[in-house]
Amino acid sequence: MPNSPPFHILIFSKTSGYRHDSIPAGIRSIRALADRSKLFTVDASEDASLFTPSNLSQYTVIVLLQSIGDIFNHSQLDALKHFVRAGGGVVAVHGAAAGMPNDDWYGKLVGAHFDMHPEAEAGTVLVEDSNKEHFILNCCSGREHWKDEWYNFHTHPRENDSLEILLRGDPKSFQGGKMGDDHPLAWYQEFEGGRSFFTALGHFDEAYEDEWYMDQISRGILWAAKRETTAGDA
Repeated sequence: MPNSPPFHILIFSKTSGYRHDSIPAGIRSIRALADRSKLFTVDASEDASLFTPSNLSQYTVIVLLQSIGDIFNHSQLDALKHFVRAGGGVVAVHGAAAGMPNDDWYGKLVGAHFDMHPEAEAGTVLVEDSNKEHFILNCCSGREHWKDEWYNFHTHPRENDSLEILLRGDPKSFQGGKMGDDHPLAWYQEFEGGRSFFTALGHFDEAYEDEWYMDQISRGILWAAKRETTAGDA
């Protein structure tokens, strides 16, 4: 679909409880991706009342950017379910794993519920060999000295058979890992008719100025939108 018109995405960054200072940087950088690529347009909001089936139908992808806590009421969550089951894509970033902590469906959408993290420090990110050629990674290499919060999850992501792991943390390179020798940090899945991509990376502003990281976000959006063929060199 090389001549497809731009699709529309919604960046949703409502929080209830802890709030990441890097949310504005994330919104700016995703808007910049849209401006450069001309492949999609961006709305950004923290108003959960926008989550109705009719309103969400205008979007192809919803980016859950650091959306922490009980961010939806029952009807709003139902609208998100309807969106996904109608083929919509979701990109969940970092703190989004701490959204809706008591809702099983939301946890399955993201892939795993956030548990805790140790103090942020620099560590090594490894690429999952079996998926290194996946569109989202674009054959990228891992990353040494990446400073972030190394998320632990209530369940091990490998136990979720729907997930395809993209990136792992090297637990020898940072303190406080609770996932054992295998510490998944980013993955994708086909989910109930839609697509979901999650990355646990992205705590600091600097991530949203980093080409390695933002290329994954850009490609994650395109993949979730089922628009890989429009990417070109974007």
